[in-house]
Amino acid sequence: MIRPVRFAFNEQTAETNAFQDIKMATRTRDVAQEDALREFDEMARQLQAAGVNVIVYEDTPEPFTPDSIFPNNWVSFHYSGTVVLYPMQAENRRPERRMDIIEDLGKNFHVAKVLDLTHFEAEGKYLEGTGSMVLDRMKRVAYACLSPRTHPEVLAEFSRRTGYRVVTFSAVDASGMPVYHTNVVMCIGDVFAVICLAAIADPDERLMMRQALENSGKYIIDITPEQMANFAGNMLLVVGAKGRKILVMSTRAFESLTERQRDQLDDFAALMHFNLSAIEGNGGGSARCMMAEVHLPLR
Repeated sequence: MIRPVRFAFNEQTAETNAFQDIKMATRTRDVAQEDALREFDEMARQLQAAGVNVIVYEDTPEPFTPDSIFPNNWVSFHYSGTVVLYPMQAENRRPERRMDIIEDLGKNFHVAKVLDLTHFEAEGKYLEGTGSMVLDRMKRVAYACLSPRTHPEVLAEFSRRTGYRVVTFSAVDASGMPVYHTNVVMCIGDVFAVICLAAIADPDERLMMRQALENSGKYIIDITPEQMANFAGNMLLVVGAKGRKILVMSTRAFESLTERQRDQLDDFAALMHFNLSAIEGNGGGSARCMMAEVHLPLR
């Protein structure tokens, strides 16, 4: 997790991210940073108290990176020891990529190689990490909804270099705008999947996605477009003390769920939620976006 220093509403990402609240743009950067820092620190504290190994890095004041709180867009870490660096659409997000973080992680984890896909930026083709892709790491499948930030050519290169099978689809929000990141549409757990099937307008693609998830052994919890708009798809399954499974989400996402959905999810993992209203409103991302899970082998 990256502790923010100059968090703010990012004008460069707002055009393709309908989850950003334009009303937040009128707030001062000092207020946005103060609110986001408070939310970040409380989330990190509670996760650590639950026994989750949270590695926190401080952002740097320069260069100005208003979205650095969302590290999962620039990097992913894999059991093979591979670290992947991703091409990002917004120019002011690209300096978020920090080799000093990878080098520091290398003190305790084995980094076998760094796969750098950032050269695609020069061609205007992007793939924003585990925002653009939701990875089923057990089955080695990458689910991706195509958007201006998720290009099929970069997906193909990721697939070729990592061995992941890619399943693509298209998704739109309630206003018909393409959903900017796959990880607001769906979440993959070990034996379950949360997904907004109604966001997939094409009935054949919708059926294909349902079948792909069911064939991989996932129990499907279907959320509505309204719940998706409240970040109910933006969850991440983590492991706490004594192997306890924890499903992390925002309070906004949790409160949008029905009692039945909460009961279903609670069968698979303990539910933890945090007030992330300033981060969600300014950044257009939520709890899952704030965590870049480290699957590298320990040294």
